[in-house]
Amino acid sequence: MPRISAAQRRSDFIKAAVEVIATYGIEGATTRRIAEQAQANLAMLHYCYDSKEDLFADVYEFVASRYRDALDDNDSPGDVAETARRLLRGVMECYLESATFTAATVELISWARRQHGTRGVAVYDKALETARARLRDVGSDHPIAPEIVEEISFVIATLADGFAVNWLTYGDRSAAKGQMELATSVLDSWLAARLGSTPVAPSQR
Repeated sequence: MPRISAAQRRSDFIKAAVEVIATYGIEGATTRRIAEQAQANLAMLHYCYDSKEDLFADVYEFVASRYRDALDDNDSPGDVAETARRLLRGVMECYLESATFTAATVELISWARRQHGTRGVAVYDKALETARARLRDVGSDHPIAPEIVEEISFVIATLADGFAVNWLTYGDRSAAKGQMELATSVLDSWLAARLGSTPVAPSQR
C-alpha cells in the first residue's frame, strides 16, 4: 500500500474540517471528528498540525483560494459588464457546486466576527480585491472610476451572498439554478443603469 505524504494528509484534513464545520459548526469541529472524517487517526492529525488553530488557518486559506479560483476563472475577453456577470456567476456556481463548502464558509466568517478575529474579514477582503482586480484589468483601455469598481464589486458580493443564504436555507438545486438567472438579470439591469453614466477615471479626463 503506497505511503500517503504529509502534504496529502494535510489536504485531507483541511477538506475533512470543512465537512465537519458544515455539519457541527466551529464549536463542534473537534480534532477527533476531523480525523474520523479524514479516515485517519488522531495522532496523524497532530503530526501534521501542532494545534487546531494551525489547521483552521489552512482551512481559511483553502476557503480564500476557492473564492480566488472562482473569480479568476474568467479568461475570456469581454467588457466590464460581461466581466461582472462572469464574476457573479463564478461565485454562485462555486456555492451551488457544494452546499458543504457554502455552509462551512458562512460559519467560518461568522465565527471569526464573533471572536473579533481578522481571518473572516481577510477571506472576504481577498475575494473583493480579486473581483476589483479583474474589473480594473478588463477596463484598462478605458478605465472606469475606482468608486464604480467598488460599487460593482459590492453588488456582486451582495447578490452572491443572498444566493448563498437562500441555497443553504432551501437546498433546492432546481430553484437555485433559476435564482442564478434572476440574480444575473438583476446585475444586468443595475449595470445598464449605472454604466450608462459611468464617470471615467481622473487620469483619462
